[in-house]
Amino acid sequence: MPEPTKKEEWSLGESPAGGGGEEQDKQNADSQLSTLFVEKPQTGTVKVGENITFVAKVKAEDLLRKPTVKWFKGKWMDLASKAGKHLQLKETFERQTRVYTFEMQIIKAKENYAGNYRCEVTYKDKFDSCSFDLEVHESTGTTPNIDIRSAFKRREVKQQEEEPEVDVWELLKNANPNEYEKIAFQYGITDLRGMLKRLKRMRRVEKKSAAFAKILDPAYQVDKGGKVRFVVELADPKLEVKWYKNGQEIRPSTKYIFEHKGCERIMFINNCSLTDDSEYYVTAGDEKCSTELFVREPPIMVTKQLEDTNAYCGERVELECEVSEDDANVKWFKNGEEIFPGPKSRYKIKVEGKKHTLIIEGATKADTAEYSVMTTGGQSSAKLSVDLKPLKIMTPLTDQTVKLGKEICLKCEISENVPGKWTKNGLPVQESDRLKVVHKGRIHKLVIANALIEDEGDYVFTPDAYNIPMPAKVHVIDPPKIILDGLDADNTVTVIAGNKLRLEIPITGEPPPKALWSRADKAIMEGSGRIRAENYPDSSTLVIDVAERDDSGVYHINLKNEAGEAHASIKIKVVDIPDPPVAPNVTEVGDDWCIMNWEPPVYDGGSPILGYFIERKKKQSSRWMRLNFDLCKETTFEPKKMIEGVAYEVRIFAVNAIGISKPSMPSKPFVPLAVTSPPTLLAVDSVTDSSVTMKWRPPDQIGAAGLDGYVLEYCFEGTEDWIVANTDLIDKTKFTINGLPTDAKIFVRVKAVNAAGASEPKYYSQPILVKEIIEPPKIRVPRHLKQTYIRRVGEAVNLVIPYQGKPRPELTWKKDGNDIDKNQINIRNSETDTIIFIRKAERGHSGKYDLQVKVDKYVETASIDIQIVDRPGPPQLVKIEDVWGENVALTWTPPKDDGNAAITGYTIQKADKKSMEWFTVIEHYHRTNATITELVIGNEYYFRVFSENMCGLSEEATMTKESAVIAKDGKIYKNPVYEDFNFSEAPMFTQPLVNTYAIAGYNATLNCSVRGNPKPKITWMKNKVAIVDDPRYRMFSNQGVCTLEIRKPSPYDGGTYCCKAVNDLGTVEIECKLEVKGGLSFCRLLLQGVPPNIIDSYLRDLHSSNPEEY
Repeated sequence: MPEPTKKEEWSLGESPAGGGGEEQDKQNADSQLSTLFVEKPQTGTVKVGENITFVAKVKAEDLLRKPTVKWFKGKWMDLASKAGKHLQLKETFERQTRVYTFEMQIIKAKENYAGNYRCEVTYKDKFDSCSFDLEVHESTGTTPNIDIRSAFKRREVKQQEEEPEVDVWELLKNANPNEYEKIAFQYGITDLRGMLKRLKRMRRVEKKSAAFAKILDPAYQVDKGGKVRFVVELADPKLEVKWYKNGQEIRPSTKYIFEHKGCERIMFINNCSLTDDSEYYVTAGDEKCSTELFVREPPIMVTKQLEDTNAYCGERVELECEVSEDDANVKWFKNGEEIFPGPKSRYKIKVEGKKHTLIIEGATKADTAEYSVMTTGGQSSAKLSVDLKPLKIMTPLTDQTVKLGKEICLKCEISENVPGKWTKNGLPVQESDRLKVVHKGRIHKLVIANALIEDEGDYVFTPDAYNIPMPAKVHVIDPPKIILDGLDADNTVTVIAGNKLRLEIPITGEPPPKALWSRADKAIMEGSGRIRAENYPDSSTLVIDVAERDDSGVYHINLKNEAGEAHASIKIKVVDIPDPPVAPNVTEVGDDWCIMNWEPPVYDGGSPILGYFIERKKKQSSRWMRLNFDLCKETTFEPKKMIEGVAYEVRIFAVNAIGISKPSMPSKPFVPLAVTSPPTLLAVDSVTDSSVTMKWRPPDQIGAAGLDGYVLEYCFEGTEDWIVANTDLIDKTKFTINGLPTDAKIFVRVKAVNAAGASEPKYYSQPILVKEIIEPPKIRVPRHLKQTYIRRVGEAVNLVIPYQGKPRPELTWKKDGNDIDKNQINIRNSETDTIIFIRKAERGHSGKYDLQVKVDKYVETASIDIQIVDRPGPPQLVKIEDVWGENVALTWTPPKDDGNAAITGYTIQKADKKSMEWFTVIEHYHRTNATITELVIGNEYYFRVFSENMCGLSEEATMTKESAVIAKDGKIYKNPVYEDFNFSEAPMFTQPLVNTYAIAGYNATLNCSVRGNPKPKITWMKNKVAIVDDPRYRMFSNQGVCTLEIRKPSPYDGGTYCCKAVNDLGTVEIECKLEVKGGLSFCRLLLQGVPPNIIDSYLRDLHSSNPEEY
């Protein structure tokens, strides 16, 4: 509180950056109260060109992941996007102390780096921040000043003249927003965004203050290095006043001077720098008022003007100027339009301190213009003129002669690196996969791969912007070539004798070649002879008017032109019909056949023999008959269907590709006469230790010569010496070979003999062991087991397979190639049959069962396929696809389990939602989609689907998850509200058990029906004893129908059976009597339709009269 006698009161102190004891204590207290920071960055001072590092640490004990840290300069500039050469951000983590360390390093500090900075740390809903200042002092040898913010801004501005000192703040407040950037560049505003934010806050309507009679102005402006004065007037001079900069209290110092004049409180800021550009506010009691201070840099002047420049095309052009400040913001213009350098631009801007250079790489005529440079305090312009350099031809084009298919390369070199155009015969050359235009520096090439005839012509290259054509001629030549693609691989031409040959050979070449034909060093001339040559530009022809056998040989064709020569040889073959064969020989005859052979003809006519035709005739006849209509490829043939005892002759025709030869001479006459066919059904009748008895049947064909007898022969195994068993012919078809050694093995054969000789032998198929005979095994599979044997799950499988074999065979059963598990499948073998028994079949018993019967080395096998089937599972998914009118469209997917049998159909049921009583609408339906029709309008339906196979319907059904509402068009039906109906009901039998007669050995069933809710539990009892886990009984319950199946009952199974139903509401029982009748008579009478009571009476009378027989 100032004294009344004094008008002014001054106080001096240290600046905030001075780091006094009181300020340090405050910062330490703030660090202790911080929610995230363990160590905050501290205010620092650095000289121009030196480095400084700010460090912030965050404790990670309570953090699950790394916190987010941001560094700012002023209030808005995020320094993460400015990291680079002069600014680096670094972060580390110490695992032992669990502390994150974040560092901001400023490298080679510059004067305009000074200012207020802020560090913010964020983790989920936690937030902490800290402000600190950086002061940069001038020193000798520092690097040029660069404004970080202005270095990243590019705007197009118009040239402006220097203006007198103005208040930029007032200018911005009254200016159009479109002019903000223009004013910022003109008056050196680097923090335009921050200034606009302040402008927005200043435009807010300030409320009337009770503490301040006069508040601070909205903003103050001062030049760099100047002095500014802040003044407020208090309503109560006793109030304590504090001044703040960016939230930190300002202490009196040589820079900040405080003055009191009555109710006025004044603060002076001396020697203003860019760090003082910030927000200030003063507090009086609980109120405060704020202002903005803008520090303006002095305008940048052009100290060295641009100079007019002349250059040639393709040269590097540099336009230089100098300004009054290092690294100042300078804009370049071409004919008044701003130049924006970039990676794809031809313009580059180089800054070296105060020197600024515009670089143009590879200048062109289009670069001729007026270029200007503009700063905040001046501008300069100069003219650039770009002309063409004088062109010199270093290497001209040359004429070329190229072979067809080779590469054409036209190359020239000029003194300048300029593009050009190629023309052919006055027309522009178009690039393609075959034709390439190459420009590399001063060298120009035209490359044509695989030269063609049409590539010949006059080529001219003309450089762009120069009217200096360079011509060259290209001449394409092609060596002569003979095209023999139409001939065979060995260049052979075949002609039939007597025909005309005209052999045309295509030829190529540029210029057209001259052709010459020759044979055996003798030239064939052009003219009118029988053999002559005809020549054309694209072909050469050899003509033979009437071909003769002597014309066969090798003919030569020679081509020649200026590009080279070509030669080819062609073989001409004259063919004719073959010579007739020699007379055939008949080597063997039979009853109605013979075998004949012959030699091929001496001359085949120049073409391979394709086959032969055979003819025969009776000796006394002159009429020949052809025996084959398809060519005989061999030189032997067997004529048939001849008459026994009649003399015949045969002859041959040879056939080649040209035609049929003349007939051969006839063969010598022959008469058909044949032996009988071999005996049949040779078998072993009996075998002893020293003899073997064989039997057989007579030959099928005996013939006209009759049958004189039989010869039986044998040989021991391992030898080929056949021994005749009977010295004289025998008439009987049975003979015993005696005197054989025991355990020997013999082969046996028999022949039939007549006047024509012995027939072909009939061999016994295998060696015969001279020992007691072994009967090979045989399996006699019953007819019903030759197909797949199908049984339901739970039924018994009892299969009897008879077999034969001596001595007793060895039997082996396998299932699917593996040994049978005897714990599940019982196998019982006897001397005559084998039995496979499964008491209760399961689906796992399905498969292929292989039976092997072995006697000594003989093996017999048989296979039986068993398929155990069961009811299928329900469909996987039932879905309502559409509802329209009285119809509902359903779809479903097949069941996952088909019960090991094919699905034969589906059963669809519907239920009204009110009653949920199910009614069948479709049965035995084969498809997986259906349309349900004739539904009641206004009702709501559910649907379910059963699967069906050969065993019946699936035990469960799949129901739709949603219901189908059959709505009435035009009306909205409101469902009535019903009270829930109690469907609970004690069990009650709706169909009782009845007394039943059963036949011993045949399955019997007891049936009744019961209802109740909840569903009652069913228990079956016999003579008051519950039936539990007895394999002779099977119990079923389906839709309330209860069934007890007694498998193959015996008289012991007779008695009183009871069915008991139990649920939560009660218990009910029902009984019946079962009587098991035995014997064949009872079965026969029952099958004949006799009532059981009459049968029972009859059997009792019969038993009383004849008890022993019964």
